[in-house]
Amino acid sequence: MSTPTSDATPLDRAFASLEAKHPGESAFRLLVDGTEAFVARMQSAHLAARSLDVQTYIWHSDLTGNFLAQRLIEAADRGVRVRLLVDDLDARAKNTGFAALAAHPNIEVRVFNPFASRSGTLRMVSEGARNFKRINHRMHNKTWIADNRLAIVGGRNLGDEYFSASDEVNFVDLDFGMVGPVVRDASASFDRYWNSPAAYPMEMLDADAVDTQALEKLRVRLAAHVSEASGSSYARALREDAAVQNLVAGDWPMEWSPNYQFIADDPLKITMKKRDAKRAAVTAFLLPKFQGAQSALAIISPYFVPGDKGSTGLVNVARAGRSVGILTNSLAANDVAAVHGGYSRYRNKLLKGGVQLWELKPRGGGTADSSVFGSSGASLHTKALSIDERSLFVGSYNIDPRSTWLNCEQGVLVESPVLAKQFRVIFDAQTAGQRAWRVTLEKGELTWTDDKGAYDSEPESSFFQRMQAWFARILRIDAQL
Repeated sequence: MSTPTSDATPLDRAFASLEAKHPGESAFRLLVDGTEAFVARMQSAHLAARSLDVQTYIWHSDLTGNFLAQRLIEAADRGVRVRLLVDDLDARAKNTGFAALAAHPNIEVRVFNPFASRSGTLRMVSEGARNFKRINHRMHNKTWIADNRLAIVGGRNLGDEYFSASDEVNFVDLDFGMVGPVVRDASASFDRYWNSPAAYPMEMLDADAVDTQALEKLRVRLAAHVSEASGSSYARALREDAAVQNLVAGDWPMEWSPNYQFIADDPLKITMKKRDAKRAAVTAFLLPKFQGAQSALAIISPYFVPGDKGSTGLVNVARAGRSVGILTNSLAANDVAAVHGGYSRYRNKLLKGGVQLWELKPRGGGTADSSVFGSSGASLHTKALSIDERSLFVGSYNIDPRSTWLNCEQGVLVESPVLAKQFRVIFDAQTAGQRAWRVTLEKGELTWTDDKGAYDSEPESSFFQRMQAWFARILRIDAQL
């Protein structure tokens, strides 16, 4: 169970008085910049004195991932209760590190929907083949909660490409930083997943690996990493970033709203043998919101496979006179080319029905995809949408069959014209000609247009990408995308 709030910790003192001034309301901040999103997690872990709850789909053992791991150990050393819930599709390959963390007396690690075998590619493949229906369901939720006072929820996993720290490809992503009663809603959802039958304690999965000597080795490795990385370009950028310095100083402007809702799928969604809309709570919640739009829908979804029903629904909204704009990855920017193949089957239908489409370039102008190491590629990872420029949803949910029926997802819908306007600025910047291609039908043929000209085929995509997308389109594997 999540720890109760009090007035004893730095985070309590920072936010309790603000909550008291806004009874019944919660505060939200859009975390757009990757460096701010990273420091918000680092700083909240540093200030935590009671509890840290972390739920994630991916945790990389890289520069930022190692920094965050050390920060969790430091918190546990201070007596903070740390709970870490990870999905096993990624965690199995890092079993040694997670098991070492679990050896700390103040850190508990649970693995969602785990493989029984803890190492070996052949054993993983064999188990996946025997238990495909179970293994195919994953926990895609991302939550970071400090002292039950501050929560971060959105699209970001934990790793360099999510925090503008990669020198190759960085994700264009988005989180909500949250304060107020909504944090307790996020905590209740975390508890529901933590206590679900699908969450297995690391001691049950691999008792021998939960070893204090392994923990000490991990401490040494992380300490060496932090020492080496302290002089890195990324560390220097954090020290010099004015927005980051304001955050560390406690200057973190937020928007308060009395109208919001935290939504999460039932963790037992992974046991569904047939499609059950009651367990697919995020989809069931958002669908009538789409249908009820009065003026505009603006959607960013990196993995966008609307299906026949979804594309018909979006076309119906557009034909009713509402503006419907969608930004997704281009084939060249998509890190899963097969998903693009699924999406491409519905592109003509959407365009003929009046839906506006943009596709993100793999290298765009501006700073949203920039790395502190220099220029880098970009791939869209934001999962967000605004309704009538009054309400904004941010979460882990892609508009695709996998998010709808296979993965567990979550998100937050907030009624706030200010936040919706901030998102509109993001949407307009990401769909500008230097960052994205506008996709249209010209004389019945698909055309991609940017600030430099027009193209009659998938711009900047490789032969291998086109082949992957073609196979996915022909094989009609939408249900797995």
